[in-house]
Amino acid sequence: MSTPHHALSCHDHRHYHSAFAFSRRRFIQLATLGSGIALLGLAAPWRVATAAAAHGAAPSANTGHGADPQANTGHGADPQAGAAPAHTAEALLLSCMDYRLIDDITHYMDKRGMTNQYDHVVLAGASLGALSDYCKEWKETFWEHLKIAIDLHHIKKVIVMDHRDCGAYKVILKADFSKDPQIETRVHGKFLRDLMVAIHKRYPELEVERLMMNLDGTVQKIS
Repeated sequence: MSTPHHALSCHDHRHYHSAFAFSRRRFIQLATLGSGIALLGLAAPWRVATAAAAHGAAPSANTGHGADPQANTGHGADPQAGAAPAHTAEALLLSCMDYRLIDDITHYMDKRGMTNQYDHVVLAGASLGALSDYCKEWKETFWEHLKIAIDLHHIKKVIVMDHRDCGAYKVILKADFSKDPQIETRVHGKFLRDLMVAIHKRYPELEVERLMMNLDGTVQKIS
């Protein structure tokens, strides 16, 4: 059996090796460069996706050549299509600033199944802080926060939580009602009720819940 003969000249042979060497060097150069390009190629979509996520929108699948520019943004498109759902919360909680009960308040709300379902406003004295002229800015703060909670999160309820042995009551009202729990309950009950009336006057559709927290973290409803 004869071996096929390929008519290659010495010039062809040298050219073949030269071309091979060039191709091999070029391949290595391109491979090295390609790794950087590949990384850039991976980084670009990541940056686009990150930027889109920051603005609440996913990158469009129809962004290449030939895509219909009217597909999602043209005339007749639904302006709400693809819009992120509105954030909602069940309630706004008003509580006191007392450091002794911050964790108890969170624990109580979690036990009620309201984790991440309420806005939280903190004022010294809670109901008293929202009503008293001791600091008028506190009153304005409460009403502004309540309005934003309604407009932005569409809350349906306000939970006002006072607590026993409240230092703000001692500072503002110049009396220590904690020595007599019955009197303390009546005094807090008055301010809780007054704030409820004021809220209903502005926002009659809102439910108002009045609570008193004990120093052990337990909570009772105030009627």
